[in-house]
Amino acid sequence: MTESQASLSDEVVTDPRTYPTLSIRSAFEGKVISVRQDEVQMSDGAYEHRDVVVHPGAVGVIAIDDEDRIVMIRQYRHPVRRYLWEVPAGIKDVAEEPLLETARRELAEEAGLQAGRWDRLLDFFASPGGSNEEITVFLARELSDTARPEDFVVSAEELDLEVRRVPLDDALAAVRSGRIRNSIAVAGILAAVVARATDWQHLRPPG
Repeated sequence: MTESQASLSDEVVTDPRTYPTLSIRSAFEGKVISVRQDEVQMSDGAYEHRDVVVHPGAVGVIAIDDEDRIVMIRQYRHPVRRYLWEVPAGIKDVAEEPLLETARRELAEEAGLQAGRWDRLLDFFASPGGSNEEITVFLARELSDTARPEDFVVSAEELDLEVRRVPLDDALAAVRSGRIRNSIAVAGILAAVVARATDWQHLRPPG
């Protein structure tokens, strides 16, 4: 293990080096995810096996209205056996669809809303120790009602999905107390609070 005093400059953050992969074996193919087993050469030359969950990626939307309220949804999540408070989000399940269009679609489908202003809030890997899932979170403002897409059919866990607008400060308190535990919601709410503190400056273009 090494320690340095380097700042988080672009060349440090975007280090292009990768560990050589000797072999890749498919272990599971599912509807959304797959699992592969890689044999990877470590920095000392030894080889280790790594299980990798292959995920198409996802988007999330931090939608904030003119009253500084964030749009939250409550949805059942079977893997954790509980309802979670989340934000509009979804996997990248339409081939070649731009990330912003996926975000627009998810906001309309899950909350019946559209936004007049979009910004890119943050990007992160959900669990890079075992998955390649990458998530992009957008900030949506200037909200108004819109019809859900004609081809959108409410089904499964979406049948009892609840939509609520919550003051952003209350959402932050819920994150800090552990009542909001969905990773996209946690990261997005924290990023939104930081952005609000600087009067929404330094946001990135959505595209």
